[in-house]
Amino acid sequence: MSEHPDPWSLASAAVYQAPDPATGAIAPPIHVSSSFQYDAEIYQEVVAGARETVNIYGRCGNPGERLFQDHLARIEGADAVLATASGMAAVTTAIFGLLKQGDHLICDWTTYSSTHEFLAHRAPDFGIETTFVDMADEAAVRAALKPSTKALYFEAIANPTMKVVPIAPLAALAEEKGLVLLCDNTFASPAVLRPLEHGVDLVIESASKFIGGHNDVIGGAIALKAGRLPVDFLDRLRWNTMVKWGAPIAPFSAWLLDRGLQTLPLRVERQCENAAALADFLAEHPAVSRVCYPGRPDHPQHAVAKAQMPRFGAMLAFDVGSEPRALKVVTALKLASFAASLGGVRTVTQIPGTMAFLDIPEEERARMGITPGMVRISAGIEAIEDLKADFAAALATLEAAEA
Repeated sequence: MSEHPDPWSLASAAVYQAPDPATGAIAPPIHVSSSFQYDAEIYQEVVAGARETVNIYGRCGNPGERLFQDHLARIEGADAVLATASGMAAVTTAIFGLLKQGDHLICDWTTYSSTHEFLAHRAPDFGIETTFVDMADEAAVRAALKPSTKALYFEAIANPTMKVVPIAPLAALAEEKGLVLLCDNTFASPAVLRPLEHGVDLVIESASKFIGGHNDVIGGAIALKAGRLPVDFLDRLRWNTMVKWGAPIAPFSAWLLDRGLQTLPLRVERQCENAAALADFLAEHPAVSRVCYPGRPDHPQHAVAKAQMPRFGAMLAFDVGSEPRALKVVTALKLASFAASLGGVRTVTQIPGTMAFLDIPEEERARMGITPGMVRISAGIEAIEDLKADFAAALATLEAAEA
């Protein structure tokens, strides 16, 4: 449980760190010990089941992990947070902690490739069924409901098409049917959207991305707003699922993520500004046939995004017509990087159809709106004029090759 530092703003809540009670240090320590000394009192607490209040063993929890969880809970507006070894560990821990053999999940068609693959091909091995629909279409979601449906899953801003799903109708449906509503908030981050404030029960973050913010750490988190789920759900999820899967976050990773939270609002504000400027710049370029960015009026869910988010995120995508043309552009970039992952202070590009989504069948990629010539951009904090010049020079290589 985390006390919210009301009336502090998001920026103040992010930067604040309580001093270390042992030393007074204003930067938290890193506890690398895998084991912790028992005394008779601690032993009795563990035997009595009060495991959340004591240090037992590194796989079960770490003091630095709890600092990060409490810090993120303040940022998310959550009642509790559970940290995990990666974003996918957060996804799988949440799903296997919620669902059992014979249960049914409804998921948006457009989701991160590893999530899609897990739900489509791995979860069925355990008797968990998923129906993929367009979750921006409430009628399609209702039509997919079964007596065995237990949960709804979507991404706040979908990877990589930047689709935005209206949350209010899904929250109302979850309340009506007694379902659990899960939202992967990775592409937005809590600096752009706090889904728990919109009726979501569980928020999943790949903290490796915007929360860490520097492409130097892997970690994930699950944030809870109690209501349809009990307030101790994440405690049970830790002991019944995450600890058994062996997916705890490492102490140094928790420390890096906790540090990343301090600058999250500042970084993301600049990243969103750069993404919006790049989207407008690319939309005017003759070599670009399509730009996907929720902040542009031509985005299919622009009105939804405007109603749900104060900013439109730091992710965008554009299309240059074919995979060879996309490859020519991204390999010609100098300031921006051509690499996996996203959310860091440096602008990063990817060709999703042949990178993150390579294992998804071509017909499914087409249904998601992922085209061969699509380039995904995670906007960084560089000077926008330098970024524009970098992309202009890279796009000019297409014109030179065709001249």
